[in-house]
Amino acid sequence: MKFLVTGGCGYKGHVLVPKLLGRGYEVVVLDTGWFGNFLNSHPKLNVIRGDVRDIDAINLDGVEGIIHLSSVANDPCGDLDPKLTWEISALATMQLADKARRHGTRRFIYASSGSVYGVKEELQVTEDLALKPISAYNETKMVSERVLMSYSDDMTVQIVRPATVCGYSPRMRLDVSVNMLTMQALTKGRITVFGGAQVRPNIHIDDITDVYLHLIDHPALTGIYNAGFENISILDIANLVIRHVPGEIVVTESNDPRSYRVNSDRLLATGYKPKKRVEDAIKEIIQKFHSGELKDEPHFHNLHWMQKSVLVKHPV
Repeated sequence: MKFLVTGGCGYKGHVLVPKLLGRGYEVVVLDTGWFGNFLNSHPKLNVIRGDVRDIDAINLDGVEGIIHLSSVANDPCGDLDPKLTWEISALATMQLADKARRHGTRRFIYASSGSVYGVKEELQVTEDLALKPISAYNETKMVSERVLMSYSDDMTVQIVRPATVCGYSPRMRLDVSVNMLTMQALTKGRITVFGGAQVRPNIHIDDITDVYLHLIDHPALTGIYNAGFENISILDIANLVIRHVPGEIVVTESNDPRSYRVNSDRLLATGYKPKKRVEDAIKEIIQKFHSGELKDEPHFHNLHWMQKSVLVKHPV
């Protein structure tokens, strides 16, 4: 089976692509390369440096499934250039879905986001709640979901709304809560927590990539699925970190009081079982740091890297 993975050189892609290759699939990765490419060469891997917005250049010959990871990730990055965010994260999704339909591509797996729900008062955020996005990033995910669902009569459409992903990847992200707090402890001996009482859902990077494999194995599982299995506060995350790294926690005021808990019962009911927890992610990051495999590199911070490098070199 041949897959096109857009954004395959990203945080999740660097963990997912080797798993796909390990199953014997042929994989074509399409990525701008803005944050680097750390994928190892493989006889069944073809990495194309290209832009998902250039729809005419995307070759779907022989592609049986698309895993669409490409987007401008997270709210701050999305707000840097809303026009760019809409072009990459919404318009390109619509064009790719239409091209996939016309080429007879059978599968389309889409990486949406749990952030599409916006601010929720409910203790359990399920897939049936109304979407109230509060940023360009959230809005593009919601629009893309609706566009893709309109193609559900033409191909198998599977949409995942991940919680905040944590854990080690060769293309690391150090701007997400668990990873960021762990790196602060390792490099500064001090963790700064803003507020701390806010509850956030989390999922280990091995588990979210396994969710995509689970959907590949079960094409009948169409529609939308939350994917988040550990709802814990920011302060609880910090306390987990200092169990393993000596340091202090400094709590300051926050203007972001939002708390929400993602409910993933729909996904669990399909037989999927997560294997790792936030504490596993913390321990793995610590091990990679001490072994020298992980450093606090500038391109592991999406917002700063886009401000200083991507938007300067690739103005829109």
